[in-house]
Amino acid sequence: VGMAMDLVLDDSKRVAKRRLIEENREKRRKEEIVKTLQNRPEPTTSEWELIRLVTEAHRHTNAQGSQWKQKRKFLPDKIGQSPVEPTSDGDKVDLEAFSEFTKIITPAITRVVDFAKKLPMFSELPCEDQIILLKGCCMEIMSLRAAIRYDPESETLTLSGEMAVKREQLKNGGLGVVSDAIFDLGKSLALFNLDDTEVALLQAVLLMSS
Repeated sequence: VGMAMDLVLDDSKRVAKRRLIEENREKRRKEEIVKTLQNRPEPTTSEWELIRLVTEAHRHTNAQGSQWKQKRKFLPDKIGQSPVEPTSDGDKVDLEAFSEFTKIITPAITRVVDFAKKLPMFSELPCEDQIILLKGCCMEIMSLRAAIRYDPESETLTLSGEMAVKREQLKNGGLGVVSDAIFDLGKSLALFNLDDTEVALLQAVLLMSS
């Protein structure tokens, strides 16, 4: 019995020791993060100017700006709930929802192109490279712009700053499973409450790394 008690105590000590090691490791990790943030260099004057230009490019090409909630129109519930026409890959599409989305897709693409053209580092590239970058990032930037306009109260995304849609409507309107990814991104980004500068820089990264 005494031997068994010793083993139990030894196990308790080992558990306590492991917990202490984990706590110390986590503490060191947090200290390293704080140290890194404290030692982060302040942007130079030219970098601040670039950040300003990118932010302005976003604001000038961001439909409805901060007024999107007041100006959005909700897609009627009856639209996008009954996919009937099969596509080439077997998915079914609600033609009425698809028609509504095609009306806003061209202006949305145009705004992405305008955003890119306002960036000095982009306009300096050869025309062929500009086209390649835009082809590679246009969908991603449009998805980001929709995702940052996720409204948890109505559980909608606002497309192109004007049309609020629900998950099933977006899915049945032609985006399929991609709609789930955009909505999930919207839910995640809503937790961060990103400002215009942060969104603008994310778009610039998507553009230049596409």
